[in-house]
Amino acid sequence: MNRLPEISHIEEFDISATNKGEINFYWLKLISDGFGSPINVPLMVARGVGEGPILGVTAAVHGNELNGISVIQRLFNEVDPKELRGTIVGVPVVNIPAFIRKKRRFNDGVDLNHIMPGKKNGNVSQVYAYRFVEKIIKHFDFLLDLHTASTGRINCYYIRADMSQKIVKKMALLQNADIIVHNPPSDGTLRGAADDLNIPAITLEVGNPSTFQKRLIRSGVEGVHNVLCHLDMVDDEPIENDKDTVLCISSKWLYTDTGGLLTINVELRQLLKKGDKIAELRDIFGIKIKEYYAPEDGIVIGKSISPVNQTGGRIIHLGIIKSS
Repeated sequence: MNRLPEISHIEEFDISATNKGEINFYWLKLISDGFGSPINVPLMVARGVGEGPILGVTAAVHGNELNGISVIQRLFNEVDPKELRGTIVGVPVVNIPAFIRKKRRFNDGVDLNHIMPGKKNGNVSQVYAYRFVEKIIKHFDFLLDLHTASTGRINCYYIRADMSQKIVKKMALLQNADIIVHNPPSDGTLRGAADDLNIPAITLEVGNPSTFQKRLIRSGVEGVHNVLCHLDMVDDEPIENDKDTVLCISSKWLYTDTGGLLTINVELRQLLKKGDKIAELRDIFGIKIKEYYAPEDGIVIGKSISPVNQTGGRIIHLGIIKSS
């Protein structure tokens, strides 16, 4: 049996505590629970021998977003710190209370990705977010934030990025994703908090919640590898594929305007023309109530997989394609 490595418990994160050419794991205390016991965040640090930037890779800001965890684990299984310039910091689970409960939101019901960078003297989720940004994110020079679809929905592999920023655009294109959506960072997101700190960041939407998807995890690892190549942190060439990434200038969700049982007639990555039928709604007796149609040309980024819909239920996430 392999002996488990000793993992240090720390209250402040100091990258220099990891020797050059080594990989170390840590438990970093952020807050305490009702017993006064620490709630710790796992950190994975690969510190290279040569000088270079600090790349942060985060996952599970929502507790049921699991694909990103495996991306970070595989990344650290593959990286050789003796051939690395700079440092990779992996945070396989950001939202510890939600992860433990197998839920999306923090334990006070708040979406952690809506309140970044938190508040120093706020409520429990605000303090957690504040300390995460202060103790971890501020160390980074670049950030890749890994997410998935929410409960009851599925996504293709797509990127949200501010394509008006040169380095951010390059990081996005290096992912070889199905779709890239131009999306300037909004208030409250981890990506937005990083942007406010002048840390170039993109969001990777790596598939579906509460599961591991091998193909998408592999794509995520390749995307991180490509960024390492571009930042000259490793001596290798970016991985290219024959995928034609679709660039969208924006995106929006389409919603039902009444309740019922929803059947969606389109697939992920399907190109739509204005007027194409996308879904139909029936009542509990099976009688058709309404049909829904694409309001404009676009591509299906994500969709609901829950048939039971109240008024205002999500149908599809429609990407508006950049004209050539």
